Amino acid sequence: MAVRKIGILGCGLMGSGIAQIAAQAGYDVTVREITAELYERGFKRIGKSLDKFVEKDKMSAADRDAAMKRLQGTTELGDLKDADLIIEAVVENFDEKTKLYRELDGLCGPDTIFASNTSSLPIGDMAAVTSRPDRFCGLHFFNPVPLMKLVEVVRSIDTSDETYQIARAFARSVGKTVVTAKDTPGFIVNLLLIPYLLDAVRALETGVASRDDIDNGMKLGCGHPMGPLTLLDFVGLDTTYYIAEIMFSEFKDGRYAAPPLLKRMVQAGYHGRKAGRGFYDYSDKS
Repeated sequence: MAVRKIGILGCGLMGSGIAQIAAQAGYDVTVREITAELYERGFKRIGKSLDKFVEKDKMSAADRDAAMKRLQGTTELGDLKDADLIIEAVVENFDEKTKLYRELDGLCGPDTIFASNTSSLPIGDMAAVTSRPDRFCGLHFFNPVPLMKLVEVVRSIDTSDETYQIARAFARSVGKTVVTAKDTPGFIVNLLLIPYLLDAVRALETGVASRDDIDNGMKLGCGHPMGPLTLLDFVGLDTTYYIAEIMFSEFKDGRYAAPPLLKRMVQAGYHGRKAGRGFYDYSDKS
């Protein structure tokens, strides 16, 4: 099966990033959002990202313009019915995702492959609401998608070899390095990363060290590009909290239990860089 047309569900940070790299790689991309304002906002983000590549001589202006022309926005799920591969990148909520999959399952032909960009939800559970669990997999990209080189391809017990190979080939075609994970919460990266981030919050909460000392300790002592609390702000405290809740529910392991401080910050709206405040204050744009 040759993949030519890509459908993207959601045009937030992740969805717009996936749409961008697919368009850059030569695919025709249709992005579905709830409102035209949302996909137009995402397309503006893509345009700014591509402009930076041009400014840094990483692509030509002609290639940028060609990539933008391959993008189409819509508010109608039915406009994705002819896609060869549909990648879902909506809110990390099982009910919201499966509602979309049920609708798409009745709209798309039997050959269309569904892939979720979920970072924690079970692929098999989502696939089970469709009539095509063998043509369902995980394609977990990392933020910022145009820059991060990794994709986790996730196989459920029903994912066919053909679907797996097509997903791997697509990920490679958009310039990513592929790792394969079985269908377990957190897959590879978050299975290891989430306990580390939660431990950093606990260290701050219990007074082991200050925010800056925790971050500098891991940057300068372990060679990490950013400290764990800075990384939490970048990923999103709310996103990390929801992933931790899902993983704790699955494993019942205290390593995945969200510390009270993280919960309080999420409830207060301190979600990190995107909200202007997390462990650091981003309200001053300079």
